[in-house]
Amino acid sequence: MSEQERGAAHGNFAPVILAGGSGTRFWPRSRRTRAKQVLALDGESTMIQQTLERLLPLAPASDVWVVTNKLLDGVIAEQLPGVPRENILSEPAARNTAPACALAAFLLEPVAPETVIGIFPSDHVIKNPARFVEVIGAGIALAASGERIVVLGVPPTRAETGYGYIELGAVVSPTHRDGTAMNGAHAGKVPVRRVKRFTEKPNREKAEAFVASGNYAWNGGIFLWSARTLANAIREHCPAMAPLLEKIAAAHKTPDFDRVFAEVYPQCENISIDYAVLEPRSAKGELQAEIYCLPADFAWNDLGSWASLHEHVADCAPLEAALKNVCDGVKSSVAIDARGNYVFAPGKVVALVGVHDLVVVETADALLITTRERSQDVGKVVAELKATGRDELV
Repeated sequence: MSEQERGAAHGNFAPVILAGGSGTRFWPRSRRTRAKQVLALDGESTMIQQTLERLLPLAPASDVWVVTNKLLDGVIAEQLPGVPRENILSEPAARNTAPACALAAFLLEPVAPETVIGIFPSDHVIKNPARFVEVIGAGIALAASGERIVVLGVPPTRAETGYGYIELGAVVSPTHRDGTAMNGAHAGKVPVRRVKRFTEKPNREKAEAFVASGNYAWNGGIFLWSARTLANAIREHCPAMAPLLEKIAAAHKTPDFDRVFAEVYPQCENISIDYAVLEPRSAKGELQAEIYCLPADFAWNDLGSWASLHEHVADCAPLEAALKNVCDGVKSSVAIDARGNYVFAPGKVVALVGVHDLVVVETADALLITTRERSQDVGKVVAELKATGRDELV
């Protein structure tokens, strides 16, 4: 089966890859013009190439959109030659995820309002791509069956305070209350739950209570909805943003598009899709909100820090990974009374003696030394470098 035929099997589906982040927590490997999404952090393929590859059974590359920035659009176009250049949109200004998600909806709504849009961050890793295709396929069918929003919930493995949480509601049968199919041919293979509410990055006490309850999932940042559903949700919950995006869409594929995009897009509110749409929509109540959660049970990791990369590359149970040394790209390594360290030092012989839980990353012009526990704070280094005018290191 060809790429085109595989994609056609799932109807009108337009994946949108969000690739505008700067990846500051992966400094010094990640820089403004070479952010983590265009780096090969866990193999030969870059993060964004891996993202596209696992989407190809669901849609041809010609139907994929990428939202990024001017610093990265050229290298992304080189890395994704199958994606049409006009489908790689460079934001004139960073405006968080709501305008980026909604932009695709307003561009597609006038010509193909029933098209299901899937939102996929460019920095995820998935170890079970077959299950990923199965779950996303079920989500596409569900999102296409009405004014429904589909979110993917990652089964939590720890009381993580860096993720948003989804409180799960009632189990949904394969057919909706009006008799329409909930998830088509995938009924029974992919369980469906209603969503009660979203909670952004709780404190430790709340996170522990959420995980202990067994009724919460991490918000993995993967969403599915028709172009019409998302555009209407923006009109309802972000009324000031909607006419701006409509103006941009009206100029699409005209000689004025670049100018209009550059002038109008920065006027959009800087807000995440969670705050802009998901939270106010869920406030309507579990039955009225029409938000559904499918399980992201395909061995997901978002690679948000050096600590998460350590866990991913260690490739074992979390408790075991916490004790494992990972020496990435090195010539060889020796460890004596050392555990839980991550070292990136290409071509070097690395010796670890009596050290625990360190992160050491060497590049040609910089050296990072921190701990796994503090790896979320690496972005502060970039902020400090910017503040002191060290732009050559950013």
